[in-house]
Amino acid sequence: MSNRFIKVIFLFSTLIAAACSTTKYVPEGDYLYRGASVKIEDKDVKSREAKALATELKGVLRPRTNSRFLGIPFKLWIYNSFGNPKKTKGLGNKIRTKFGEPPVLFSSVKVDYNLQLLTNRMENRGYFRASATADSSLRRKQASLTYHAFPGPQYTISTVRFASDSSDLGKALTRTARRSFLKIGDPFDLDIIKSERERIDARLKERGFYYFSPEDIIVQVDSINNQHKVDLVVNIKNATSEEARQKYTINNIFIYPNYNLSKDSIDVKAGERYKDFIVVDTAHTFKPQVFERTMFFHKGDIYNRTDHNMSLNRLVNLGTFKFVKNKFTESIDGTGNQLDTYYYLSPYPKKSLRAELLSRTTSANFSGSEINVSWRNRNTFRGAELLTISAYAGTDIQVSGVNPGNSLFRYGAEANLNIPKLISPFKFNASSAFIPRTKIMLGFDYLDRKLAYSLNSFRTSFGYVWKEDQKREHTLNLLAATYVFPYKVDFRYADSAARNPALRRAIDTQLVVGPNYNFLYTNTVQTNKKHTFYENFNIDESGVLMGLFSGANYKTGNRKNLLSIPFSQYIRIENDFRHYLNLGYGNQLASRLILGYGFAFGNSPALPYIKQFFIGGSNSLRAFRARSIGPGSSEPNFSREKGVAAPDKTGDIKLEFNTEYRPKFNNIVRGAVFLDAGNIWLLRDDPEQPVAGAKFSKEFLSELAVGTGVGLRFDVNFFVLRTDLAFPIRKPWLPKGERWVFSDIDFSREWRKENLVFNLAIGYPF
Repeated sequence: MSNRFIKVIFLFSTLIAAACSTTKYVPEGDYLYRGASVKIEDKDVKSREAKALATELKGVLRPRTNSRFLGIPFKLWIYNSFGNPKKTKGLGNKIRTKFGEPPVLFSSVKVDYNLQLLTNRMENRGYFRASATADSSLRRKQASLTYHAFPGPQYTISTVRFASDSSDLGKALTRTARRSFLKIGDPFDLDIIKSERERIDARLKERGFYYFSPEDIIVQVDSINNQHKVDLVVNIKNATSEEARQKYTINNIFIYPNYNLSKDSIDVKAGERYKDFIVVDTAHTFKPQVFERTMFFHKGDIYNRTDHNMSLNRLVNLGTFKFVKNKFTESIDGTGNQLDTYYYLSPYPKKSLRAELLSRTTSANFSGSEINVSWRNRNTFRGAELLTISAYAGTDIQVSGVNPGNSLFRYGAEANLNIPKLISPFKFNASSAFIPRTKIMLGFDYLDRKLAYSLNSFRTSFGYVWKEDQKREHTLNLLAATYVFPYKVDFRYADSAARNPALRRAIDTQLVVGPNYNFLYTNTVQTNKKHTFYENFNIDESGVLMGLFSGANYKTGNRKNLLSIPFSQYIRIENDFRHYLNLGYGNQLASRLILGYGFAFGNSPALPYIKQFFIGGSNSLRAFRARSIGPGSSEPNFSREKGVAAPDKTGDIKLEFNTEYRPKFNNIVRGAVFLDAGNIWLLRDDPEQPVAGAKFSKEFLSELAVGTGVGLRFDVNFFVLRTDLAFPIRKPWLPKGERWVFSDIDFSREWRKENLVFNLAIGYPF
């Protein structure tokens, strides 16, 4: 008998034993509750509708049964296996209490109450003649229930009428009818009626009815005998208050930018009027123009909920105030039906210092540590500007990969100034709840690569960031410049670079100057949706206008310089699209498609090294080391030389696809089964370094690298620890017909050493 067969028998026996021990602590005369099913006993209900109704009715039943995974009640098994419930001390009790779950007993089930819940739910769905019964099944200390639901005919909507009168409220109610959720011919549904009341309330709030509420609306139902139909009349309750019937306008707007929560009152007389606002800021901490850009309300405006919420959102999104509170009161000095609005703003400490010490792993299989220190000023020039100055230093060691033992040391600093307005000669009026911003950045980095080279890098940018809404964000850098030059080069690397253009380009002096634009769309925060998406599009160019006006052309030897340095000339586009399919119960199928294209011309024979595409690593093709694949079908160990860092594999074109099934085991642990495919290619042949199979061609699909694997994700709220074990199933550098390597998978020691890749990372790969 093989060891594998013995393991299967042992596992099967363990599962049987776990299943048999579930009733260990069920009291005598009681039963372990195994749950309930619902059967729709009505032939007139269509099978699809009956299935949906049965699923909904089952969801209202209480109590829930003991949780299960793969049909096995592991938590109940832990509860029964570790100690005695009568004992309250000891290690077994701690394990049982923290990880176990006591049995759900049949005696805790209130059948009559559940029958009432079922009947009420069916009536809410328009089954006005519904009823239900229940049968129990008892066997071997376990019990289950079957509920029989008799819905009867479902009533549909015959007519919908909005009652009105000559008052402002009555006219406003009538105007909301056009977009009503109540449709003739639809089934009666109490949830739809509740949503309709909330919709009407939201529309009336836009028309100045500040004190109105959904409870002021009544939907009268009149059933038509023997026709299974209802007439609906939407009306205002007679008991609605006089305040709720009135339309209000804005009078005084008071802003307290230094509000202290411990104070009981604030002297309104201390405020200074600025246009339509009264700013109570005796210390003159903020310029009043800040609030002109955040407030949507103005004196004399009709109150509406949109301006109310957008003003609050802008104040919060300034990032300067820790607490933002707002209230409306009827104006004392007004002429009637007017509101005074008060904004109480508690600022963060103006200046703060933060230090972080962390360990990390990167997609290039580097492990190391880093220290970060940052200083913030949240109100630098009294205009809610955010100035951040940060510095870092860190070291990384490549413990596995293309060239194990190759270590890095790096340090740098960066200054960012975030201004909550667009600095421009043109005036822009933003209508969203997010303040458009101007961002200015200046940074420096130093990289020391052991036994290879050291690089200095300067970068700066000036641009704008604005959001249409919570889902869409735009970033436009009018100027983005990066200057990279070698500080020192190891003699061994220099000798190799003289013979190898791929090594030389890594240390070339590079100057990238030009604008770039990025568009980001995401609705992944809407976890209740079945389909959610993420889209990140970026276009980047350098030297296009300079090359056009100067006539730069490297092919004719007419290379032009900027500050005595040849500037790069290219256009680069990259798109990252992701789709998330929520399968219920926390399970998810996530997919990603990345397309990249870069075209160098004019003053540049190739894309700058820092702008080229690469593939592989813990956030990409996880079965292959970072930057070890491609271009095309070229050999993975291309240009590797002893004692010298292996060149990173880069290209002008990138195609990558990833898909990952993520089952949820519990609140902390998720699993993963994934498939990754992709590669990079050169746009044109490199005359200095001819590589067979590196150029993009119509056979690109046959040159895709493919890998698969499994993993675990440990979500502990503040971060996600990810482990992946992957191996390749398609190697594009092998001869045609031999690239699929299924037959080579034998899990022998030699195979594992060459092919198994373990990734440890923070966060999801996508």
